[in-house]
Amino acid sequence: MALTFYWYPKCGTCRKAKKWFEDHNLQVEDVHIVENPPTKEELKTMLDNSGLEVKKFFNTSGQKYRELGMKEKVASLSEDELLEILASDGMLIKRPLTTDGKKVTAGFKEDQFEEAWGKK
Repeated sequence: MALTFYWYPKCGTCRKAKKWFEDHNLQVEDVHIVENPPTKEELKTMLDNSGLEVKKFFNTSGQKYRELGMKEKVASLSEDELLEILASDGMLIKRPLTTDGKKVTAGFKEDQFEEAWGKK
């Protein structure tokens, strides 16, 4: 299955991840995370497949995260409510977000990418 790569082109980390895919000759379907954020249902599937906590899907260093006081909200809201918030604004989602429908990576760390996407 093709890789879906949710990214923000102005994000340096996203550009590094994109280059990693190019260097490893992996085709990805680019999805602009702000213009076309994943739906709540897509996020729920990715969350379930990732084995991560929902808070790991938040871009905690982002301006929007701070503006909305998300740190307190992440601690008190339900998973369902948090997924709703994530789906409402791509700038709140940790990026890049990559999935093949089974595996998911949130963010870019070369060793994680190597483990998840390097062994095809």
